[in-house]
Amino acid sequence: MKAVILAAGKGERLRPLTDTRPKPLLPVAGKPLVEWLLVEAARAGARDILLVTHHMEEKIKEELGDGSRLGLRITYARQEKFLGTADAFRTAEEFVGGDEFIGVYGDAYLEPGTIRKIVRSHVEGETTMTAMPVEAPSEYGVVEADAGRVKAVVEKPEPGSEPSNLANVGIYIFPPTVFEYIRRTGLSPRKEYEITDTLGLMLGDGLKVNLHRLGEGEWLDIGLPWNLLDANARALSTLEPRVLGAVEEGAVLNGPVHVCGGARVRSGAYIEGPVYIGEGADVGPNCYIRAGTSLGRNTRVGNACEVKNSIIMNGTHVAHLSYVGDSIIGSNCNLGAGTITANLRFDKKPVKVTIKGRRVDSGLRKLGAIIGDDAQTGINVSIDPGVIVGSGAWIAPGITVTRDVPGGVLVTQRVENVCEKR
Repeated sequence: MKAVILAAGKGERLRPLTDTRPKPLLPVAGKPLVEWLLVEAARAGARDILLVTHHMEEKIKEELGDGSRLGLRITYARQEKFLGTADAFRTAEEFVGGDEFIGVYGDAYLEPGTIRKIVRSHVEGETTMTAMPVEAPSEYGVVEADAGRVKAVVEKPEPGSEPSNLANVGIYIFPPTVFEYIRRTGLSPRKEYEITDTLGLMLGDGLKVNLHRLGEGEWLDIGLPWNLLDANARALSTLEPRVLGAVEEGAVLNGPVHVCGGARVRSGAYIEGPVYIGEGADVGPNCYIRAGTSLGRNTRVGNACEVKNSIIMNGTHVAHLSYVGDSIIGSNCNLGAGTITANLRFDKKPVKVTIKGRRVDSGLRKLGAIIGDDAQTGINVSIDPGVIVGSGAWIAPGITVTRDVPGGVLVTQRVENVCEKR
């Protein structure tokens, strides 16, 4: 069976991390998000895979090539305009060639073996779609089902009008007849061709659409920056601990730690797994790397630093005496000595983050900074919880950053102290 993965989107809510890379290439435990999906498709028996691309597609092609590195055969199709999921799947008709195929949205992390379970539950000649219970179903396509059969799919209904709490998670097995229904699919109120509307047409003609319910932890939507930290932690729990690089005498690896070739862990470093240390990384001496951390290729974490539950991308340097907690740091950043990413609000309330101009409650008690590529901080910079620092921003020494910083600016203004009654 072949697989089609939709990987065309921009990932606007993940900016500034997606300013310089497409969403499918965001790193999770040392691999791009889309690579985890490719491996899952392969586990289910799909060796021929079509990636539907658009935004920064050349970077995806450069990273994955023809798939031979992964033992796959990858083909690419371009979705010329962002016209919805049905339009994206439409590009796969020639590739599929009259056979059933697996269809996957490329913006999620899946527990190992998830697609294989779906394939095993599939009834040949019918359609299978997947869903799982969520707390806010109105943010998704909502599935109404009875005895394992889908009765209807409502795309992002008004809160309170949802027919169930089952969210469509975007993993399907389609018969080739789906393309006939895609051609009949009209524009939605969002001015897109939705695959859920296609399914509605199939149901209206009496075709069987079976529901595969996922359990808790089998699927994670990567729609917001902090979802990456959750996916990273889940993926790290599946990695085989290996030491391929150099670990000096006096360094301690406690628990599952994966040290890639060319990496160096210096004396006095204490690493508490699960942790991933990328190729060519340089860690220590005398630093503390805590669970849930992934260090990309050629990263540097200096003397007396602490890094906890964070993703630090390729080529970034964290100078001595710094703290990075529950944060995502882009590529080729330089954090000056004494830089602190605070991860706990002073009032201990959940951390809020500004996403596309709107304040969003992360629901997390601990969440640090989200920093784009090529950013730089001077010595003794402090960054408040949930602050976003844009790509290429520079923050001068001694600054306390209390609000988001646009990309490409130099921050030199100190914030004056303000006293108020508690």
